[in-house]
Amino acid sequence: MRQKVIIVSCDSHAGVPKELWPEYLPKEFHGLLDQLHRDCDEIYPNAIYCIGAKVGGGESVDAEHQAAQRDDWHGLYDPVLRLADMDREGISAELIYLGDSRLGDMFHNVSGRDYGLEAWEAGAKGWNRYCSDAFGFAPDRLLITGAIGPCVDMDAQLAELDWVADHKFVGVYGPGYLKHAAMPPLSDPYWDRFWAKSSDRNLAVVVHAGFGTMIGMAFPQVEKMYDDVVAAAGTNELDAMIRHADAIADESLRFFHDFVNKNLDSRQPLWQMMLGGVFDRHPDLKLELTEIRIDWIPATLALLDEVWERNRDKIPAKRRPSEYWQTNCLAGASFIHRMEVERRHELGVETILFGRDYPHQESTWPQTKQYLRAAFAGVPEDDIRAMLGENGIRFFGLDRDRLEAIAKRIGPSIEEITCGDVPQELIESFAARSGYLKPYEGDENLAAVNELLVDDLAVIGGSL
Repeated sequence: MRQKVIIVSCDSHAGVPKELWPEYLPKEFHGLLDQLHRDCDEIYPNAIYCIGAKVGGGESVDAEHQAAQRDDWHGLYDPVLRLADMDREGISAELIYLGDSRLGDMFHNVSGRDYGLEAWEAGAKGWNRYCSDAFGFAPDRLLITGAIGPCVDMDAQLAELDWVADHKFVGVYGPGYLKHAAMPPLSDPYWDRFWAKSSDRNLAVVVHAGFGTMIGMAFPQVEKMYDDVVAAAGTNELDAMIRHADAIADESLRFFHDFVNKNLDSRQPLWQMMLGGVFDRHPDLKLELTEIRIDWIPATLALLDEVWERNRDKIPAKRRPSEYWQTNCLAGASFIHRMEVERRHELGVETILFGRDYPHQESTWPQTKQYLRAAFAGVPEDDIRAMLGENGIRFFGLDRDRLEAIAKRIGPSIEEITCGDVPQELIESFAARSGYLKPYEGDENLAAVNELLVDDLAVIGGSL
């Protein structure tokens, strides 16, 4: 009998329940809680609901997904519900990140107001401690990625890296996901102690769904959308707001669309670290890029190789970027698209790991098994096993024997993934909520990448 498939999902989310915020924040920040609750309980989530109502797209077309997103997302903070759901969907282990619009974060996320660097630091530590308390009892299955502070006090940040490693986290957000004005580029030697500690403690550095957002930059736009709708509705009651969602200005909608979908800055860590020689100075450092698609990476690596050839005597990097990709990097294919599966060899099957993005609205949950059946139809077994779990086991240094035992109990067979039809209405739902049928990006955005490269190369002594 063939082994069940070990699925290690590269993407899920957790949040600290609002009623526990006072427990996980030092008392000196409790005076900010009333405003934080208004920001996170009212302004941000209601603005997001209204954006969805105005756009009218990107929503699931099937009742099961709509019901799950409305009623069944509480595994975001409840480990019992989370593990039960993982068992139902055949997920042996899953990485956990911060962030969900329905359960805001304590001062340390890109969507929030600027409460200052000290509050950011305290909120990130509070998130780490809550996740350890809530999910740390199952480190073989619940793979926590730590939040980080502003890194102004590097000694304090290194101590926090030791703390999360001691508590069996598998990774940590990289510097610059949330940014402040004094933060240097990732190529700067300022970060070498951060990289060294991450490498020594076997913490993968994660770039997740964005990079380079200045603290507090997005919130005024979110608040404007909220205020405009409240003014039109004459109330902040959500149902009435949704009926008046057209009050959101087109320029506000464009800002939010670009903020979510056109953040090419999220690709910058790749070349700042590669061309800046970070992987030469720290050869065991691991970098995971997740929930920023993977169909741009092959063309970008080819471009970076050309840039390296022209600048190899001027910049710190000793090897081609495509070589660092193979030895130090992983592409987290959160809700992998069909064309990314079909063209997987352009990037390298051994560097791709599927993620379901539980429990976000765009996630494959609660229909992950059907999603995999659609995405991996006709794919050889070895490729399926690699992209669904084996690559994650190797990259994060997980206990394969333990995960094999878990998969024997809850994992799907290879036949469950490769055999059987998926209803067309479900394919349409996948396309609407996660972009499953989007075309392959390829070299479409290389001109914009070049614009970003100019300044980053100048910092390290190179040029286009």
